[in-house]
Amino acid sequence: MFSIILNVIGSLFHFYVAHRLHRVPLVRKSVPARAWWIGAVALWLFYLWGVHLGDEAIDWRWYPGQFAMTWLGILFLMTLCLLAADLLTGFGFWWRARAPRFLAVGAVAGALVSGFAIFQAVRAPAVSEYEVALKNLPANLDGMVLVAVTDLHLGAQRRSGWMAGRVGQINALKPDAVLMVGDQVENEPLGEPELADVLRGLQAPRGVWAVTGNHEFYGDADTTIAEFAAGGVRWLRNEQVELAPGLVLAGIDDIGRDMRGGSDYLGGLETVAPGANTANAAATILLCHIPATRIVEGAAARGVGLMLSGHTHGGQIWPFNFLVERRFPRYMGEYRVGDMALVVSRGAGGWGPRMRLWQPGEIVKLTLRAAR
Repeated sequence: MFSIILNVIGSLFHFYVAHRLHRVPLVRKSVPARAWWIGAVALWLFYLWGVHLGDEAIDWRWYPGQFAMTWLGILFLMTLCLLAADLLTGFGFWWRARAPRFLAVGAVAGALVSGFAIFQAVRAPAVSEYEVALKNLPANLDGMVLVAVTDLHLGAQRRSGWMAGRVGQINALKPDAVLMVGDQVENEPLGEPELADVLRGLQAPRGVWAVTGNHEFYGDADTTIAEFAAGGVRWLRNEQVELAPGLVLAGIDDIGRDMRGGSDYLGGLETVAPGANTANAAATILLCHIPATRIVEGAAARGVGLMLSGHTHGGQIWPFNFLVERRFPRYMGEYRVGDMALVVSRGAGGWGPRMRLWQPGEIVKLTLRAAR
């Protein structure tokens, strides 16, 4: 059903953009209407074919599939800009003489914004830095550096070579530990022998740790887990470990399946969270891919000092961040929930169109401070 709705919306965007672009004087004079619409229909059919193929396969199918997803993103942004021009002129009912010029401005704006969104998606992720006062953190651990990375979405778009660049960025931050907070892969395991060597390049004396996200379970999760484990990544699946004396790292398995099925999804939290605060409780960091409100508030109530999440991509393409915020009120950046700090990353990779608008990818550097 989702794919049908997506195809209908994409088709409407496509033909609206095609119709309005042909009203631009330069286009109308340069391209005969018959040729324009034959080309528009041919491009539409190619788009539908690409949607059908998808962009997950790591072979020739990736190219039409990725074109289709990115074309949908371009159509969306072009529609916003052209529609703004149409609303300004009442679709040509007023300012009739100037309406084609407004459409031309809208077309140029749409092209520029789309180009910038593609640039933001293909560039290296930015580094966002936070200092977090962590309850019960021993004084000797004050200044510990953690690097969190989420939503890598390794697959057809991003492979081992891209990940090698991220390893370089992470190592430059000199982390004590590296935390991978879900959606390490797009769907299926990456299947590249080079990945293990790339992951072994991560330099973190207190280890590289990971939890699953929803996308791991869209494919063969067991093989994905094995691929990363071969590179030295240790998975926390409703488990906790002592990262250092007085500091506990806990991780829960993806809750997306239970959320979609309407099941209770607090079981993992109840397993790993320390419960009621005590004077001698260890400082606790929780990794959970999805920042669901019940998990966030439950973790704070159970004495967790810092929770790290991803999943939302910060909306990825403006203005979808407003829709994401309705689903996940704490959807990007740092929040305080009682005594707990919550950091939700925009993610280093992306999903769907190779585009990010005003929400660039990020790697998160966290410096822990002993709460006073």
